[in-house]
Amino acid sequence: MAQPPTNGPVSGSAPDPEDGSTTPASAVSSPGGGAEPAGRPPRRDPVGTVRAMLSDLRAVDGALYAAVAATPTPTLDRSLRRLSHTADHSKISFSVAAALALVPGRPRMAAVVGVGAIAVASATANLLGKRLVRRRRPDREAARVTVDRHVPMPTSASFPSGHTASAVAFATAVGVVLPPAAVPLGLLASAVGYSRVHTGVHYPGDVAAGAVLGLASGVAALTVANASPQWRWYRRG
Repeated sequence: MAQPPTNGPVSGSAPDPEDGSTTPASAVSSPGGGAEPAGRPPRRDPVGTVRAMLSDLRAVDGALYAAVAATPTPTLDRSLRRLSHTADHSKISFSVAAALALVPGRPRMAAVVGVGAIAVASATANLLGKRLVRRRRPDREAARVTVDRHVPMPTSASFPSGHTASAVAFATAVGVVLPPAAVPLGLLASAVGYSRVHTGVHYPGDVAAGAVLGLASGVAALTVANASPQWRWYRRG
């Protein structure tokens, strides 16, 4: 029996605006030119997703910085300011290394490897990291960081924190060679890192990146030392 003619498009097809013909709905063209099955979610732009994530991380980073700046801590302000200032140019780590170098065996080897780790961390942070990222320093005045916390604002880029990288590198290297020193130096490195946020010269993200860089620098220095014949000093000590 003959089917009655239909005026609309056949079910499961889409009308073609050019000649009135129909295209199967399961083969609707995607914006990229290829056919995509109906019902599949639109493709995500990986670059756009990464940019959105970085934007969110910067927002969290700024919020943490503002929270630290807005929290009154009069008892800690001057102490952390002094610590941050004393840690300039790794003066604390070099002083510890000098003391360790006076004792033969493991302490002396720990001092040598620790200084090497500082050299790697400092060079990587200042000659590579800061030049590649070029992040601006925080606006300490806009965040209303109290004057009691102020240390001189560095003119270099903010990312990563060189102070933190060097302190963590030294603590990592020395702590492996001389385990009893691991916890005290680790706590000292953590305090140095936080002091850079507390005094308003770094975002927390700068310090986190500096800590990762410092850890890697410490491992690198230990790897080089382990390949050296002089490493037997450490093993005999």
